[in-house]
Amino acid sequence: MTVEAEKGTRRWPTAEPDGLVAAVLLAFLATAGFFYVNIMAALVSGLVDGLGFTEGDAGRVGSMNIYGAALGAFAAIAIVGRVRWRAFAICALLTLMTIDALSILVTAPKALMAMRFLHGSVGGMLVGVAYSVFARTRTPDRVFGMLLVVQYGLGGLGIMLLPRLVPVYGHGVLFGALFAFSAVTLLMLPFLDHYPRGRVERPVASGGIRWGLLAAAVLSVFLFQAGNMGLAAYMLGLARHHGLDANFASTALGGATWVGIAGSALVVIFGTRYGRTWPLAVGAVLTVAGTLAFHWSGSQAVYLAANCVTAITWSFVISYLLGMCAAFDQTGRTAALGGFLSKIGLASGPFAAAWLLDSGDYATLINISVIVLAASVPVMLVPARALDRK
Repeated sequence: MTVEAEKGTRRWPTAEPDGLVAAVLLAFLATAGFFYVNIMAALVSGLVDGLGFTEGDAGRVGSMNIYGAALGAFAAIAIVGRVRWRAFAICALLTLMTIDALSILVTAPKALMAMRFLHGSVGGMLVGVAYSVFARTRTPDRVFGMLLVVQYGLGGLGIMLLPRLVPVYGHGVLFGALFAFSAVTLLMLPFLDHYPRGRVERPVASGGIRWGLLAAAVLSVFLFQAGNMGLAAYMLGLARHHGLDANFASTALGGATWVGIAGSALVVIFGTRYGRTWPLAVGAVLTVAGTLAFHWSGSQAVYLAANCVTAITWSFVISYLLGMCAAFDQTGRTAALGGFLSKIGLASGPFAAAWLLDSGDYATLINISVIVLAASVPVMLVPARALDRK
């Protein structure tokens, strides 16, 4: 830890800006605006069990939350170079806590969709600003890896516990968990360094942004996130469809989320030591294979194994993809752009899937997820190869 003077006479102990502790604190900051994605399966299931929503309505609530985040992330692209990120984060966290508290009182699907869209908009701006701070570290790939470690670790706990708490405490426990996370993050803010714009030089950004490569990078983020989340949001429903025990399914899904930490941990350890091309190729192909295996979810072993494989590869690949987006400029705007397309993908997957699941067609949903994920592979490898050469 180093000691850095804040404005005025006050002094705070702040984490080494490019160190492991800072990466953890930054990961919490970004997760606070988007934690509901990591407990999406529990959120959808909890709204069905706690409020009697249909699978489709519950999925649309989650999707509207993410679409709001996409709008906020888009706004973040414009504001990251103009706002004081710490002051903005304080205001955003307080607003998120207020909306989460009010969401407990809302019981109608359409009203809750509107409330969560507003929540997502604020959270999306917070995540975009946090991503711009990631881009001001020397190794953004590793920070994104730590982000997934935090999200998967706490998300796994949420998925395991929240579906069991909803029948006892009601749906309010879902939004109470989100409120608590934002409160904890607020207490962490004073211990982060200043991270001024332009503190790290990006060689690939010299001569201007290469827009064609950036477009391929953000498109791959969209496709990969949409293909994964379209099925992941309904993972507990998939288990129910195949006759698996609900307690087994929630335990398996939560445990697999924890196992997924291994993927992001590998990114934290290796960074870009071996480039991005081969890690992305291997991880993406394994994601496609693991998603295809969900056709045989009637077997507990297959359901558990497929969740574990896709959790590991999802956290592994997306860490590199978002880090790749951050490498295109020195201000953090391309990192925020990657975050925007990530949220559009995460929202579009469940939203499109909701129409299929109104008729319970899980087989077609799995096939479409496989196709979208496979399409993302060649798109992501083009900018990865170019950055590796640079």
